[in-house]
Amino acid sequence: MSRLFSAYVIVDWSAAAKPTTGADSVWIGVLKRDVRFRLTFESYNPATRNEAEAKLAVILDDLKKRGERALVGFDFPLGFPRGFSQALNLPGETPWRAVWDQLNKMVKDKADNTNNRFGVGSEINRRLTGGPFPFWGCPPKDALTTLQPKRTREHGPDDLPEFRHADVAAKGAHSIWKLYYNGSVGGQAIMGIPAVRRLKDARGEAVRVWPFETGFKALTEADLDGVEAVVAEVYPSLIKAVPGPGEIKDLAQVRGLAEHFAKLDEAGKLAALFGPDKDAPAQLVEDVQTQEGWILGASI
Repeated sequence: MSRLFSAYVIVDWSAAAKPTTGADSVWIGVLKRDVRFRLTFESYNPATRNEAEAKLAVILDDLKKRGERALVGFDFPLGFPRGFSQALNLPGETPWRAVWDQLNKMVKDKADNTNNRFGVGSEINRRLTGGPFPFWGCPPKDALTTLQPKRTREHGPDDLPEFRHADVAAKGAHSIWKLYYNGSVGGQAIMGIPAVRRLKDARGEAVRVWPFETGFKALTEADLDGVEAVVAEVYPSLIKAVPGPGEIKDLAQVRGLAEHFAKLDEAGKLAALFGPDKDAPAQLVEDVQTQEGWILGASI
């Protein structure tokens, strides 16, 4: 089987509230072929999400000109636990897209990284439960009646799930309801999904979001006819990245993941990772491709 992609772009996102570089900031790693068709790596460390979004647009435009299809991995969830869209009574028959559209309306992300992610979490909590649940985590100064610094209670059987199917499969993944502290993927998702939505909408059908638009299935060359990029969720901790001389952990992880997927693709083993294990329950597959999304490389 021939490889599906010519380039591999891995994005380590950040929900930082001020411009920042280095550790715990946005890193973009690009693995692409040079004039001799050898894979070469380059990285970028923009200080703001605004700059990162602009850099990603330039990268994708360049790859399009070169006729190279890209796998673009983001290290945050592209969907929420099953039932989220329905619990918010969002319009439309496509739950994942309804959530994307709702977040796009709510999120305010300024050029200096100032953002309202805690306000968004608080407002969603108000609509869902009227209290500080299910989202939690914020600096004490940002605490509100409907958002508290610490988790106020456990998830019960009548609540939305604490974890997506993919989070359970990945073992050790943090909950999307966590908005602050280390591993606050909820903050990253709230700030990241609108950016991915803009990237997708600017390019239309040339960019496909996995598994929502491709289906949760092994991909073939025919599936990607006319596609310039496939957007997927990735999880850096799925591999052990070893920093090289002068590399910080964040940079090593985007490089390591790009190299990992490139090697699998070259060996004809990447395509199968876009689908579920053969014994995956039908309901799980339905949840994944309509609401929750999946982590590329996670196994049930």
